[in-house]
Amino acid sequence: MQKKVHIKTWGCQMNVYDSARMADVVAPLGFAPTDEAADADLVIFNTCHIREKATEKLFSELGRLRPHQQAKQDAGGRMMVAVAGCVAQAEGAEIQRRAPFVDMVFGPQTYHQLPEMIARVTRGAGAVLNTEFPPEPKFDALPEDRTAPGISAFLSVQEGCDKFCTFCVVPYTRGAEYSRSVQAIVDEAQRLVAAGAREITVLGQNVNAFHGEGPDGTVWGLGRLFHRLAEIDGLQRLRYTTSHPRDMGDDLIAAHRDLPQLMPFLHLPVQSGSDAILEAMNRKHTADDYRRIVDKLRTARPNLALSSDFIVGFPGETDKDFEASLQLIRDVGFAQAYSFKYSRRPGTPAAAMTNQIAEAVKDERLQALQQLLRDQQDAFNRSMIGQTLPVLFDGPSRREGHMYGRTAFMQAVYVEGPARMQGHELPVTITAAGTNSLTGHIAV
Repeated sequence: MQKKVHIKTWGCQMNVYDSARMADVVAPLGFAPTDEAADADLVIFNTCHIREKATEKLFSELGRLRPHQQAKQDAGGRMMVAVAGCVAQAEGAEIQRRAPFVDMVFGPQTYHQLPEMIARVTRGAGAVLNTEFPPEPKFDALPEDRTAPGISAFLSVQEGCDKFCTFCVVPYTRGAEYSRSVQAIVDEAQRLVAAGAREITVLGQNVNAFHGEGPDGTVWGLGRLFHRLAEIDGLQRLRYTTSHPRDMGDDLIAAHRDLPQLMPFLHLPVQSGSDAILEAMNRKHTADDYRRIVDKLRTARPNLALSSDFIVGFPGETDKDFEASLQLIRDVGFAQAYSFKYSRRPGTPAAAMTNQIAEAVKDERLQALQQLLRDQQDAFNRSMIGQTLPVLFDGPSRREGHMYGRTAFMQAVYVEGPARMQGHELPVTITAAGTNSLTGHIAV
């Protein structure tokens, strides 16, 4: 009888990629994916430590799962429970203490060892805590075969972080920066395209810090890698996330100018518009540095649209600092953005700073900043009305007889049309715009 695995994912696209690869790793063991945790023989929670109260959300989920695990045991079966990802890496021992029914706790660098961990649990050797940083890169041990990627696929090329922003746990949970070889990336991309992918989003914690070994033995940057990926027949679109302003080199900016496959949409987190706060965050760039990078990018690709991340209420942020963030948003203009209140992450330098900001102040600032960003996103979407845009269709929408796709600028688009549109890039005349999506009709 085939076994079932249920994987629940929180957090970034890297976690989404990791979850898909975990499914690939356990597939040879007879595990097929299921959407129902209660019926699964193996449940994996792939966690993220970035969001507030991430640990408590995990324990709530574990508490809801526990009766199903017990029911399966009472019926003579077995449900193995695993916690993976960054919360597992940072708080593995605490997870085992508070939830002793969890069979496996492992970090993002060790999921390629899942077969060995499952074997240990199955033979009754006790629970597994695996939060080391193994010397061998996990990518070398992952199976080449992948589950069907869909029209849009993720491909991890770089992992880890050497930046040590004072608010961030990633360097401690993902480890030092590591880049895969160019050939390994190209091989995986070719397999994804052969399986039906038409758009690939290249992933990394600091993806534009990519420095992989090329086939010629030299070190390639991300711009050169994109030139090689653009040569793959059938690959229509390329994207990348997440970037750091310090690593936005001229070769990558030139790739935006030279490669039509590289979409004119870039997520480039700035976090704050205040130089004092950027220094406290250890970002190693100024607000004007960011403006200059944006100017270079828009000179290279005039229709480039930008997304970003903002943190409000970082320790020591004054009204003047906050106003500087609002001014940067006005100066740059964003098609969309993500914004959050600062929240302490245990073990990070910012968590120990004494000049924490009151929650009420953070709430007020976040509302003002998000309103400005919403206004910009609405204006950007409305500017598309009447234009005819190429839309790559992912598949059917929830509304019967309609299809769903995305523009080059990552806007969701809904049109009436047949299922055979899936996987095709078609011209769509935009007729209406909302905050989060566009509607239109196929241009004739």
